[in-house]
Amino acid sequence: MNDREFEEHNRAKIEEMGKDDALREVSRQFLHRSVQQEYSYHFRWLGRPIIQYPQDVIAMQELIWQIKPDAIVETGIARGGSLIFYASMLHLLGQDGIVVGVDIDVRPHNRVDIEAHPMARYVQMIEGSSIDPDIVAEVRTRLASRKRVLVVLDSMHTHAHVLRELELYSPFVTNGSYLVVFDTCIEQLPADLYPERPWGPGNNPWTATQEFLRTTDRFVVDHAISDKLQITVAPDGYLKCVADQP
Repeated sequence: MNDREFEEHNRAKIEEMGKDDALREVSRQFLHRSVQQEYSYHFRWLGRPIIQYPQDVIAMQELIWQIKPDAIVETGIARGGSLIFYASMLHLLGQDGIVVGVDIDVRPHNRVDIEAHPMARYVQMIEGSSIDPDIVAEVRTRLASRKRVLVVLDSMHTHAHVLRELELYSPFVTNGSYLVVFDTCIEQLPADLYPERPWGPGNNPWTATQEFLRTTDRFVVDHAISDKLQITVAPDGYLKCVADQP
């Protein structure tokens, strides 16, 4: 089997998996049970807690290697593992890229550890609400000279907040790149799983993404990614940019 045949075979199997209801149900059950065990908190990237499912980390690695962005924007920093992961990918690409992280509260101990990391030279952190106009303007300034931009949304998970992030950050995404919305899986999880959170089924990143997609023709859901992963916190959340910004 040559490379072309190998890729065609894989595409066919991924499409087949996407139609396999039994497999999707097993994956959904795993997601539900693993969320209860705080599964995503158990992994690190180059020493920093990444707080992502390994399957989504692999998907992001594939996208970054394919797109070769010179800027990655992430809303939601937490302990900084994702920032370090994206920085390490830019390092492997061997180009002068930047990772811009935005968080309403960058904890001092996390800032110290992130800034002390060997990959820190690629990382720029901005503290403030991701939907504050001044913060968005600062992000825009950091991206002014960048040609290929990928955006990841992973901060507050309410419908209203994510929808506003989608409206504000989608213009930064360049044609052929991606706008990735994490935790769209909340729509599939039981309502009592987050009793103390302001989000849940009917009010989450998935509902915000669905509303956003009804207002734009620049982005389409790349279903093949979720079909391939099966286990993902971002079903219908990998949005491919298919047009330039008007």
